[in-house]
This record gives sequence, structure tokens and C-alpha cells, in this order.
Amino acid sequence: MYFSKYNIFSKIRNSDDYYLVNLLSGNADILEPAKAKEIISGEYINVQEYIEKGYLIDEREEKKIYMNKYLEFIENREKDEIQIFFVPWYACNFGCDYCYQSGYEQEKQSLSNEIIDSFFSYIKKEFAGKRKYITVFGGEPLLLAESSRKSVEYILQNATQNGLDTAFVTNGFSLEEYTPILKKYRIREVQVTLDGIEEMHNQRRPLKNGGGTFEKIIKGINTALAEGININLRIVIDKENLQSLVDLAKFSVEKGWTTNQYFKTQLGRNYELHYCQASQSKLFTRLEFYEAIYALIKEHPEIVEFHKPAFSVSRFLFDNGELPEPLFDDCTGCKTEWAFDGTGHIYSCTATVGNQGEELGTYYPAVSKADELIKLWEERDVTTISECKDCNLQLACGGGCASIAKNRTGKLLAADCRPVKELLEMGISHYFNESV
Repeated sequence: MYFSKYNIFSKIRNSDDYYLVNLLSGNADILEPAKAKEIISGEYINVQEYIEKGYLIDEREEKKIYMNKYLEFIENREKDEIQIFFVPWYACNFGCDYCYQSGYEQEKQSLSNEIIDSFFSYIKKEFAGKRKYITVFGGEPLLLAESSRKSVEYILQNATQNGLDTAFVTNGFSLEEYTPILKKYRIREVQVTLDGIEEMHNQRRPLKNGGGTFEKIIKGINTALAEGININLRIVIDKENLQSLVDLAKFSVEKGWTTNQYFKTQLGRNYELHYCQASQSKLFTRLEFYEAIYALIKEHPEIVEFHKPAFSVSRFLFDNGELPEPLFDDCTGCKTEWAFDGTGHIYSCTATVGNQGEELGTYYPAVSKADELIKLWEERDVTTISECKDCNLQLACGGGCASIAKNRTGKLLAADCRPVKELLEMGISHYFNESV
């Protein structure tokens, strides 16, 4: 018997207690200091209880369990729903200072019904028999030009005819005008970004001419919610607007959004991706981001009425009373996510779509695929990334984002490491110690 390779053990933040988590066995425990000393010293009073939970295990047996869980993960992923992103154009009416697409050089090609037809024809054939839905992305997909409206409605008509739900990722500026169109179709959700309340949001996400956008977005959100359209509100956070999370949370509560069945939230970390124009000095690392969120929630606990942060698997454990299944791969690119644009190109995901040199093929005017590169994306997981193979955090991290790893190292089969141990220190403290 040995101390499992996949045990994650550390002291809980702001506590004398420790936690012990093992994603492979599916067990998690909070340990008092005296119990934690057994692990630190390796001298166990009751060995059997550690064996029963998989914290102590025979190495050969562990390898067998690992392989079975891995094969189960791959089999289940084959049944997962595929999210298919479609970028009709890269044009945008906003001048956000952190736009990662700002340096993209795009082909000048108008979106035609022929291209849209080719897109639906391709996904119908390529993903036949798979559960799937469309997410319309950008640029900004909901532009007010008549040609844009017609294209969006034609996409929605095709999706509905093919029995597919559609989601939108939009800045929300034209949501009010588009709601009468959206409510006629199968809309799964609309993701809208607010970076704080009015002054801060308008500073970070103005129109290209400098005009404010906050009030119009609020009207759009209210209009959509009133029509029963699901809104996924996102706030992109860096050091500049961290404190705005407090104000936005209060604002959302006052608006009645947080109790609306059609409303949910997500936090996004502003980070360097491709041509992101944000000043590096205001960006958080992943760990800094969660450290800041943890501290802010301790000071302003009312934030959790607006959003409950994940802190790795901590929130899942708290909400469900059990750990999630082992995460052998956290990158969905070319597996359960694909991206297509209005120029006829195919990409792995939203992080690569539109970036020259990242193309994986075409669906228009002719179908072509870079099979070897696609295969590399498909094979990337913790079993093929060298840094992951001996890491005890791998089944909570999943190897991270392939695009970020490739940007950093030039290699697709590289790790984008997540600070799992530290996130669990904070998350277990927040959800289990401080919530009691």
C-alpha cells in the first residue's frame, strides 16, 4: 500500500483543519490537526479507513482503476453534446480595450445564405447522430444593419429546421431590438457582458465612437428576461474593475435578476490571449484572480447571491455532496467544441477562431480538413501531456486550455496548469468552514 498518487492534501485557508481529496476514488474529507498529522508522518492509527476510501492503495490496483475511469471518461465524452460555434462576421460596434481579436486580419467576405447553407450541411453530415447546439459568436453577432438581421434570422431558421437550439454570445447593445426575433426560435441562452455598473462599464466597454453602452444593455437584458429568454451575465475582471463586482452584485439584486429563473452569472478573468490590448499590469494570474475573489467575498459576502465561484471542485462538492468524475481532459477543442466562421474556415474553439494560422480546414467553398492536426487536438489529454503524467492534481485540472498552452510553449501537447491545491484551500474554507 502507498499514499495514492492522486491524493490532494493541504491546509484549509484560515483554519487549523486540513482537507484530503481524491478524484480517482471520489472521496473527500476535512481532517482535524491530529488526523492530518497521521498523513504528514505516514503513521496511521487506523489504516483500514484510509484503504476503504482509496487514500492508501496498491499501486497496481490504482493503475487498473485509473485506466477503467479513463476509458469510461472517453466513452461518456463520445455521448456528450457538442457545442458548435458560428462566427458570422468579426465586425463589432464596441471598442473594448481588452479585445483579443483586435489584431486579427480577416478576409473581406460578405456572409451569404449559400455560406450559411454550407455550414448547416457540413455539421449535419459531420456530426450526424450527435447531440449538438449552435452558439453564434463574434465579433458582435447582433449588429443592427438590416443585412445582419436577415442573416441572423436565416441562421435561426436553419437551426430550428434542423432541430437545434441556438445560443448567442453578444455585447448586449442590440438585444432589445433583437428580442422579438429571438423569442420566435429555440434560444438556449444569451450571454451578455457587464463589467460593472455604469461608469466602470462604459469606461471599459464603450462604442467605437466612445459612446456609453450600459443603459441600453440593461434595457436589453430586462426585455429578454421578460420574454423568458435565458440570460447568462458575464463580468470580465482584472485589477481595474475588481471592486465593481460588489456594485454589480447589488445592482443585480435590486433589479430582481438574481431571483429570476431565467438569469445566471459567470466570472471571466481578463488574460492575455493573442492580441489582447489590456495593460499587463492590470491582469491577474489565475491564482491571483481567485485570491482576490476569495478576499472580496469575505469582505462582501452578499456577492454570493449574485455569483458562487467554483474554486476548482469545491462548489460542485458543496452543491452535490460528492465529487465530480475525474477530469482527464479540460480542453473541449475538436472534441465537444468546434468553431466555424463566415469565411468558410473551421477551427478548434473560440480561443482560436479567426486567428490566422489556426485553421483546421474549410467547409466552404469546398470541404477540406487538416486531419493530422485535428488528431493532435483530439489526442490531447492528461495521458499525452508529459507534465501531467506524474502530477497529483491532474484529475482536477485536466491539463487546462490547449490554446493557452500552445501560445505559451509553441506546443499543443503542453500543460496549462491550474492552481488546484490553492483553489481547494480557499473553496473548502468558503463553502464548508465559513458557511457552517
